[in-house]
Amino acid sequence: MPMPAKMPNPLVMALVYDGLCNFEFACAAEVFGLPRPELDASWYRFETCATESGPLRAAYGMRIAADHGLSRLPEAGTIIVPGWKGIDVPVPPALIRALRAAHERGARLVSICSGAFVLAATGLLDGRRATTHWRYADALRTRYPAIEVDADVLYVDEGQVMTSAGSAAGLDLCLYLVRRDHGPAIANAVARRLVVPPHREGGQAQFVERPVATRERDAMSSVLDYMQRHAVEPLTIAALASRATMSERTFLRRFRQATGETPGDWLVKARLERARELLETTSLSMDRIAQQSGFGTSMTLRHHFRERLGASPTSYRARFAGN
Repeated sequence: MPMPAKMPNPLVMALVYDGLCNFEFACAAEVFGLPRPELDASWYRFETCATESGPLRAAYGMRIAADHGLSRLPEAGTIIVPGWKGIDVPVPPALIRALRAAHERGARLVSICSGAFVLAATGLLDGRRATTHWRYADALRTRYPAIEVDADVLYVDEGQVMTSAGSAAGLDLCLYLVRRDHGPAIANAVARRLVVPPHREGGQAQFVERPVATRERDAMSSVLDYMQRHAVEPLTIAALASRATMSERTFLRRFRQATGETPGDWLVKARLERARELLETTSLSMDRIAQQSGFGTSMTLRHHFRERLGASPTSYRARFAGN
């Protein structure tokens, strides 16, 4: 998780284009464009920038009028690309030049879903990790082999250039930006107003289409609910399989079908979520946090933190703990 570069300024500009993806645009508008006088923070300014002239249509029969054209981009501190017209639609040279220039001036470039193809066209993702909707990952990887495409995450932070996965993952990335800029308390308050988790664990694999019978889904949902409630306790495969009324071998196979990961990986993520919460909101020692999050020892907690989050629990607390 790269340390954030200082945000150049609070002006967030979202690109709009003919054929605008409404949901992806709304993710950015809801997080950055809605006034939040109840928060003790100097909030963002949100504007729209048209990538082309003429009347613009959005999805579902809507029409949209942007605040500005590309000439306004030099003023932006953060530029959001909310999807694109289609992964096979070329990116206009003028837009490529404008985004490259903005990047050189220090603006953050953020894509949601297929918007990654716009950033890819600028060359600014070359040699970096990036993600997009799982349906488009192979196309992005094939067309831009210099990009390290990770289809199993919700978003990727490469410092000044960030990409998110399909549609709703845009909310995850937008909230992450708020977290970087204003800290966990403000991000959590925004998430509560949106009625979404402040940060989700896991990746796109859990959302890829997998045929699972209704009875099996119901059984697995019950087990997952139990695992969530008892994540801090010792849980064995044998006990979980028994709860699902399956053999251990069948349980492991169907758990992966339903979630895209092993029970052990799923539990580690649930425990990390609890540990992050405790690090952000309490002054408990590492030993106590390890015990209360299900890791048992501070050594195990540190191992999983570094392996999954690329940071130590101590550095995470220093960065995200509320003041």
